[in-house]
Amino acid sequence: MNTGETGRVKERLAKDRILAIDSAMTRFFRLLLVLPFVAPLSAAPVKRIWLSHSTGDPSELVVNWETAAPSASVVEFGDGPELGKTVILETPATRHQVSIPFGHGAGRLHYRVGRGDEVSSIHSVKRYPKDELRIAVVADWGYAPDRDFSALLLDDPHLLLSAGDNVPSLHEPGREGTRAFAALIDAHPELFRALPFLPILGNHDREITPRGPKPPAQPVYDIEATAFRDFFALPGEEWKWRFEIANFDLALVALDLNHIQDYGTTWQTCHAWQTDSDQFRWYGATINELRAGFVITLMNEKRTSLDAAGKGAWLGLFARSSAVVTGFGYFAERSAPVGGPTLFNTSLSGRGDLYLDPASQFHARENNYVLFTLKAGAPTMAAELKSLDGVVLDRVEIARRAPAER
Repeated sequence: MNTGETGRVKERLAKDRILAIDSAMTRFFRLLLVLPFVAPLSAAPVKRIWLSHSTGDPSELVVNWETAAPSASVVEFGDGPELGKTVILETPATRHQVSIPFGHGAGRLHYRVGRGDEVSSIHSVKRYPKDELRIAVVADWGYAPDRDFSALLLDDPHLLLSAGDNVPSLHEPGREGTRAFAALIDAHPELFRALPFLPILGNHDREITPRGPKPPAQPVYDIEATAFRDFFALPGEEWKWRFEIANFDLALVALDLNHIQDYGTTWQTCHAWQTDSDQFRWYGATINELRAGFVITLMNEKRTSLDAAGKGAWLGLFARSSAVVTGFGYFAERSAPVGGPTLFNTSLSGRGDLYLDPASQFHARENNYVLFTLKAGAPTMAAELKSLDGVVLDRVEIARRAPAER
């Protein structure tokens, strides 16, 4: 090949390379035109907020929320919507739990969580009053989706408690582990951002695999209730706790009692309950130590099952309470066992089969909750079983505990 031919070949190769580059760039820009436009990720407003207490009294309020990406935990708060005070925890987190001063007083505490683009609206919560306190107790929320709480909110409670089974399980697709509790918050955002919530455990709140017709090889329940304790900021060990509102001479005690007959199998759900167990000793010491005039105990077991298995020992301790509330049955009931306290069964899914306490004095197949009303210095507290329509199904006055019972 002579010199001229060599030059023409090089020139042709160079043109081919230019054409190939032009073609590749054209395809690239055409691809950009047909691909969907993806905007930069931006933070969304914080909407999943719930309130609780992690100390044994109302002096502090825990504001809880979740964010998609780790960030500092920031709460602004104050007596009015102008806020004015701030608590900042700089350690990045996706589940945030920040304690702020609370306690008794007139009016509402206003607050906002987050920082920058990932911030909530301003919400408010009633402080604990000095004259009349109202506490609502619900149960079996896990099997009562889409309930209307308008009537409960009209009762204007200061505190919301549960008697267990807050979620159906921890293994539903998309609602595994703590996401089950997040779904509960998302279903009723107006409730949880305005009321402190102190739940207790039922078996469904720690069910990590389907129960099945017989005990399988692996545990069905997480006895330690890891997801529940991770999600909720509660007093004490969180699976059991006590909370006192001294201005109303009131103490609340939470126990972990459910499906006690399954103890020792892979169906075991609750902590040890026997009379030589840590839980029994703790409850005994707590109930003997409390000097409050009113004591409400919360559990999720059938009273007669516990009484028979414990040979009356549990009833003896329950007798030191003013009232015991359980969420075991799917109905409304008030019973008064001899030598025991006034006992309530409540359920948001209250139209199930009836298996009444032998000492039953009232029952109804209605979706229901319990409302306790205490007036500062009064000798009694009112206890009402109410339907979700706001109808009072049953009402009793419960006397302050005598000094000998304290």
